[in-house]
Parts: sequence; C-alpha cells; structure tokens
Amino acid sequence: MAFWRAFALGAAVCVAFGGAAQPRGEPFPAAIVEPRDVAYAGVITLDVDASDVTRGIFRVRERIPVAQAGALTLLYPQLLSGIEISAGGKSLEWRRDPVNVYAFHVDVPTGTRALDFTFQFVSPTQTNQGRIVATREMLNLQWEAVLLYPAGYYSSRIRVVSSVKLPKDWRFAAALDGAATNGDTTRFAETDLETLVDSPLFAGKHYRLVELDRGAERPTRLNLFADRPDQLAATTEQLESHRNLVQQARLLFGSQHFDRYDFLLALTDRMGGIGLEHHRSTEIAVDSVYFTDWSVATSERDVLPHELVHSWNGKFRRPADLWTPSFETPMRGSLLWVYEGLTQYYGFVLAARSGLWSQQDARAALAMTAATYQHRVGREWRSVADTTNDPILSARRPAPWRSWLRNEDYYSEGLLVWLDADTLIRERTDGRRSLDDFARAFFGIGDGSWMPVTYTLDDVVAALSDVLENDWAAFFRERIYEAGAEPPLDGLARGGYRLVFKDERSEFQREAESYGRNADLSYSLGLLFGESGNVTGVQWDGPAFNQGVTVGTQVVAVDGVSYANESLRRAVTTAKTAREPIELLLRNGDQYRTVALDYHGGLRYPHLERDEAASDRLTDILSPRSP
Repeated sequence: MAFWRAFALGAAVCVAFGGAAQPRGEPFPAAIVEPRDVAYAGVITLDVDASDVTRGIFRVRERIPVAQAGALTLLYPQLLSGIEISAGGKSLEWRRDPVNVYAFHVDVPTGTRALDFTFQFVSPTQTNQGRIVATREMLNLQWEAVLLYPAGYYSSRIRVVSSVKLPKDWRFAAALDGAATNGDTTRFAETDLETLVDSPLFAGKHYRLVELDRGAERPTRLNLFADRPDQLAATTEQLESHRNLVQQARLLFGSQHFDRYDFLLALTDRMGGIGLEHHRSTEIAVDSVYFTDWSVATSERDVLPHELVHSWNGKFRRPADLWTPSFETPMRGSLLWVYEGLTQYYGFVLAARSGLWSQQDARAALAMTAATYQHRVGREWRSVADTTNDPILSARRPAPWRSWLRNEDYYSEGLLVWLDADTLIRERTDGRRSLDDFARAFFGIGDGSWMPVTYTLDDVVAALSDVLENDWAAFFRERIYEAGAEPPLDGLARGGYRLVFKDERSEFQREAESYGRNADLSYSLGLLFGESGNVTGVQWDGPAFNQGVTVGTQVVAVDGVSYANESLRRAVTTAKTAREPIELLLRNGDQYRTVALDYHGGLRYPHLERDEAASDRLTDILSPRSP
C-alpha cells in the first residue's frame, strides 16, 4: 500500500509540474502609444553645447512643452547620460520602459506648462566604442543623438527650435534654415523634427566652401572640413568634376527636390568614416588625401554620386515599407535592391559621366563587381531579396564567410541587375530608349516638391513597362527573388564586354588596394588580406578554405620568407610553373601551423574585355549627357 500511495503522490506532482501548473511570466506592460498624424502642442527648444571636443561630450538642455498633467512617454538616443528632469524648478523622477529600453516615462505634475531636461551625449572616444564623431579639428552633430521627443506623434508634426555652441572660431555647415550666430552659438529657425533629424551638421576649424553651381535657383554646395588646412587644396580640374556631377544628376532626373543641397565632406584620418544620405544634404567622410593624392583615392570617388542620387531615390521617392511616420517605428527593407542597388548603379554611371572616374576606371570597377558575384557561392542558397534583411540580421558586423553567407548584396549585385535592365532596354529599342528614361519618369516627378512619394514593386514594374514592354515582374523574380540563378552578367555581355581574368591588376584595382591597405587574391588562393598579412576574407571552398584558413589568421611567412604582399604574389606566379605547393606559416593567437596550398593557376585579377561582336552600349551608358 505504501508503494501505491507514493506512486499516486508522485503522479500528482508530475501532473502539477508537467501539466496544468506551468511557469508564470511577468505580464508585458502597455505598449507605447502609436504615432498619430496630429500636431504636438507647442515648440520644443533644443540647445546643444558641442564645444567640448577634447572629450567628445555634448551637453544638452531641452525644454518640452506639455499640454496636460499625467503620464508622458519620451523616446531618446542610446548614449544619453546624466539625465535630469524638472518642472517649475522641482526635480521629477523618471523610469525606463522595461521593453523598449530606449524610452522612458515621467509623470507630469498638475499645472505644468513645460518640462526641462539636461543630459549629455557621450560620444565614442575609441573606435571599439563606435564611430568617432568629435576630434580636436572637426565634429559631426547628428540631432537624433542629442534630443528627446514625445511618443505618439508623427515626426513631421513636432516642431523644434535648435541651437548649437561650437569651439571658438569654428565654421559649420548644415541644411538648416535661418542660422543666426551670436558669439560661438548659432540658433536655427523653427522646423519640424523630421527635417531637423534629416539635417546633420559638420563643423571644424579648417573649412572651405565651394559653390558647385553659383547662381543656380536651387544651388548645390561642397562644404569641406579637414584635419589640416593644406588638405583643403583642391585643383580647378578636381572641382570641375564635382560641378559636372551636379549637372549630370540634373540632366538624368530632370528635377530637384530641394531648395539647396549641401555636401558635408570631411577629409579626415581621425573622425570616423560615414556615407549617409539626406534629402538636402549628405554626410561623407573620406581619407584626408582625397584631393591632395587624387589618384590614390580613385576608388572612393563614387561615394558622392551615390549619396547625391539618394536625394531622388530614397529620400524623395521611397519604398513604401521604408517610409515610417516616426523614428521608433520599425522599417522594412524589401526593396533595398531598388533603394540601394539602383543608386549604386547610378553612382557608378554618374562618377564616369562627371569625370570623377574615367571610363577605364568605371569598367575596372564593374569588372571587380562582376567577379565578386561570379564567385559568390552563397548565391546557390540565398537570394538577393533575402539579403535585404542583413542590416537587422547581422547589424552590419563583418561576416566570417561572406562569400557563402552573403552580406547586403542588394547593393552591388543589385547594380549588376540594373545594368542588365538598362542594356536590355537599349538593345530592344535600338538605343532609342534606356534606363535613364525610367529614372526621369519615375524620380523626376514633382519638381521642387519635398514631400516623399512612396513606391512599391508594382510601381517599379509599371514604370519600366512604360519604357519597354517586357515581363519585368519575371525579370526581377529570376534575378532578385530566386536563389541559384546564373550570375547576373548579361548586362556586361549586352553592353559589349566580357569578364576575363589576367595576372596583372588594373590600375584602378592597384590604387584601390593601396588606398585600402589590402591585397586581394580572392580568385587565386581565395584570400583577401589586410595589413601585415592579416586575413580579412576567405573564399568558400577555395584553396585556402580547404586547408582550414579562416578570417583572423595572420600569414607570417610565405615559402619560408617573412610575409609581404609582393612576396606572396611572386610565390603564386612561381607556383604556376612548378610542382611544389605554396607553403604558408600561419598564426592564430598563440598557435602556429604550416599549410601547403597546392594551387598552380597563377594570379587572377578581373578585367573587362571588349567583345567586338556586340554593340558597345557600355561606353554610351558611361558618357556624359549634353544639356
């Protein structure tokens, strides 16, 4: 009997713990209020003291008007610190939201007209903390990093008056109106929160302003900031190519969606790199030698065209699932292959049409892009469309096996797909029409309007069909939405060129490797090197991969001799006519090992070779347009 009583008790316990009595979690709090298309009552005042560039600490005072007592939810940037809230001189307590940790709640006392805030934005002081935005020579102020705003409203319906205090005698540039300077402090005219956040500020002690189209009704300006004053020395010829860029963009789209446009360009080895588009400006940081060693920086000269194109594709016309009413609303990037891929294409095209690149440079850049995707083995299992999730999936961290995992390939594989579309239109219309006709009709609408116009895939397909009757839905389904298709090189073939590999680098690739301090042997040994023999990329299923070489490995020696880029290239060349494998001494942390790469194919670098059997459409694509 004792046994059965014990058994029954055990069974009851099992039922209690394995059946009905499951663990109980803490209920989620009420969701933060959704944004509404109604005006926020009152105007926010935002004052930023950005003068402490030695420590990179921006000190903020903000006043937010309130219409009634009760609960108020505020949203804020990730690096906010030292927050103090008061009403009528009395401190208020705040509490962080347990789900959205970038939001907090405060109870507004009865009779309160406004809340006063003080806090700091503590910017990174080392690159392992994030992007450096303040140095002793320049700074980059992004307003979303230094402001609080009330939840529950469209960003465009919240009004703000902002000011910034800079170090003594610094100059600044921003696409904001009504700047009035008093001493070291500049106050800007009242604007909406959406426009403020879309209008970042560059400032520095070494500054040069270049009017790219002086006298134009809607001018474009090149604002240069540098680590040293001598780095601002741009030649007349260099500046002329930037002026040509503005003209060629206008000729391409036939419209402008801004009253003025400001390139914010930092020439720096100290402030962090950036290339970020805005409606009336763009934030770009390039190497300090951009002008002073013009030939070395060739590979970086498509950045300005790319970001300028975004004023039309991305800011004015915007994928419908990328438009959001407020900054905390999640974006979806299903059409990033249009947003970024088409912009990447026209970035290359306008670089050539403007003279920032020669046609030879552009062909070399296309060859390198085509070779990447001819060897992107991850295309076997993953579509271009799926890579539009990568900004969330990988948070833009480097991938250990990029050729297999893929990473944001909607940029450059997207470029090749749009080249395919352009050459197809040109071929079937005997050159009478082109993708430029689509660009002008699709992005050139509403000249002078700033109001974003969204688009869907159906809109893109319909606009292309107006240029050329074709099953564009099937065209994109095969190239964008399906995995395992052939590499998208048809555009090169129709353009009159074929991808070939030679044992010498193009001058463009040679300069790009020098500028980037790397060495690319992806198509021979399957390795990409950074400085000092450090492996930064390994081709999946290539010779090095099959010997267990990984990213993070350092090649210490080649065939018994200390590593150098040229010694490795010589070893690959020698092995082409020898039986012996290439011997590499590898270091991973405190471990060493030797591997033998039985590779005898010689150096392989991508080039475009003219196919005389096909029309040279690519030359026409890259040639400047006449007014």
